[in-house]
Amino acid sequence: MLKTLLLLPLLGAALLSVLPTRSVDLMRYAASLVAAATMGCAFLLVASFDPSGAEFQFFETRPWNPRVGSSLALGVDGISLPMIVLATVLSFVAIFSSTGIRSGARLYFSLLLALESSLLIVFTARDWSLFYVCWELTLIPLFFLIDRLGGPNRHRAALNFVLYTLGGSVFMLIALLLLYDVAPGHSFAMADMAAGGAQLPAPTQVLIFLGLLLGFGVKMPIVPLHGWLPLAHVEAPSPISILLSGILLKMGAYGLLRAAATLPAAVRALQDGLAVLALISLLYGAVLAWRQTDLKAMIAYSSISHMGIVLLGVASLNPAGLSGAVTQMVAHGLAAGLLFLLVGLLYERTHTRELGDYGSLNRSAPRFAVCIAFTLLASVGLPGSAGFVAELQVLVGAYRRWGGWLAIVSLAVLISAAYALRAIRCLTSDRERPAASAPAAVGGFPDLSRGEAVTAGLLSLGIVAIGVYPAPLLALMAASMARLAQQLGV
Repeated sequence: MLKTLLLLPLLGAALLSVLPTRSVDLMRYAASLVAAATMGCAFLLVASFDPSGAEFQFFETRPWNPRVGSSLALGVDGISLPMIVLATVLSFVAIFSSTGIRSGARLYFSLLLALESSLLIVFTARDWSLFYVCWELTLIPLFFLIDRLGGPNRHRAALNFVLYTLGGSVFMLIALLLLYDVAPGHSFAMADMAAGGAQLPAPTQVLIFLGLLLGFGVKMPIVPLHGWLPLAHVEAPSPISILLSGILLKMGAYGLLRAAATLPAAVRALQDGLAVLALISLLYGAVLAWRQTDLKAMIAYSSISHMGIVLLGVASLNPAGLSGAVTQMVAHGLAAGLLFLLVGLLYERTHTRELGDYGSLNRSAPRFAVCIAFTLLASVGLPGSAGFVAELQVLVGAYRRWGGWLAIVSLAVLISAAYALRAIRCLTSDRERPAASAPAAVGGFPDLSRGEAVTAGLLSLGIVAIGVYPAPLLALMAASMARLAQQLGV
């Protein structure tokens, strides 16, 4: 089942190569069908998963390069499985919502499916060499998708994204080679490298972990390694922004969790430093999001703030905080994906993303107005949404370690609420404005179509379901989180 999940998108990309070039809609429907089948496989994987077991399940391994100790090792646990489901859901949404792609459709949808396969292998890899190769492979489709189909500054955005990620990957590779040197039998298997890393003295572990932190911190992103993110989000096509914010950022956080299990002494030594970085990211992202008038830029900077919450949960090093970090990864993936979907639909209709150009959407497009207002509130932790459950767990876990210092988090939450409410007011208020000051298309704004409503409803359902009844997700992660906390020695 796991191999089927990973190979389906690649088979779909091969299928697109034989379809007629002019049948753009047929290509989109075929790619959507493949993405839907992959999503179905992910849910079947969840149904077959035993949440009471902390060990990796569906594990299989094949020698890849025996001379260097690398293998094609795959497996899932309660940490990777939510990321797999999130990746397949967002990939389906990104492909199905790509209605504006008319030129180069075959290359576009093939790259999206290849990207999905690379993402899924990253979340299922149990060998660091396989993890690293697929981590780098995600850069290739993303570079071409941004560089070919992005906005006016797309070339600079694509180059920034690749250079930042490659720069961080150099430090990651050096750290992995140092771990490989101390692994039993010189193996890249994650279990072997964790066994070797745990035997290293704490100062050596810290140096190696800092190399991994640079690599994963660029992708999360952690301030000050975030320079690529705002420009890439603004210039990328909206379906690509769904994947960038919804799942690509989670690759960094997921890698950081695996690195923490590999080098427990280093994480304990750097615990307070990681918390400081998390609080800086929280405040920095929230303040800059508040200052934006471009909707895409606002969501991009808010992602920095939300990933700061994830880092704070990881830094807490206890089951509540770690569980909250993974829940926040899922919650932010759903909310950010839905926001970029709606902003993309706004831009397709009006060709503007400036808040000042909108108003009274509640009259011309009530379904659209309700959906975007709900999503903005859910993104800042509205009670009853997935974000609220996640942030509450992170706060409980972090309070046990740092106590009253978490008042800083409250300030970031207030700023987040301010920019969300401002955006809702600008989009839906009945303010008077001269007709000449707004684009003509805004006045006759069409509401969500049936297909758009279904796609938005899928993500909204996930946000509400986790917010109202989080028990299944928490039970799925519980055993793996307890095992990770035990590995960290807390």
